[in-house]
Amino acid sequence: MISQSSKHCTVELQALPSRIGQVRRIVSAQLRHWRLDPLVDLAALGVTELLTNVHRHAEPDKMCVVRIERAPELLTVSVHDHDPRVPNITPAQDDDLFATSGRGLSLIAALSEAWGVEPSGDAQGKTVWFTLAAPPDLAPAQDDEPLHAVLIR
Repeated sequence: MISQSSKHCTVELQALPSRIGQVRRIVSAQLRHWRLDPLVDLAALGVTELLTNVHRHAEPDKMCVVRIERAPELLTVSVHDHDPRVPNITPAQDDDLFATSGRGLSLIAALSEAWGVEPSGDAQGKTVWFTLAAPPDLAPAQDDEPLHAVLIR
């Protein structure tokens, strides 16, 4: 059996509102390069939610690493930050139907095939990830170039 190795793209940043939009554009461009156009909107929305959570909740700093990884028929998006606290989904209440925050992980759960949280073994943070199924008829790009990490300052 022949298996294709996965491809990845990594971006390190401080999760500030202006940077979140930049990363959203980077993720969208990378997915288009990989010919995964049908996943652009879902992946961009998911990474925006995860980065917003880092911006709002992460301690002691807002530094994080976004990683997107393409494997045959699967895309994984993850965000690693330095806060060891594990997030959880806040159940919706009848009296907060018009709430404008607190639904990021519920949204991630709804749009993805799977999602989860992996605490770092050294208590130096965690990684929150989600996966999206790539349509099987999308052939991987044949002209993939090696990808390098990007640091946004």
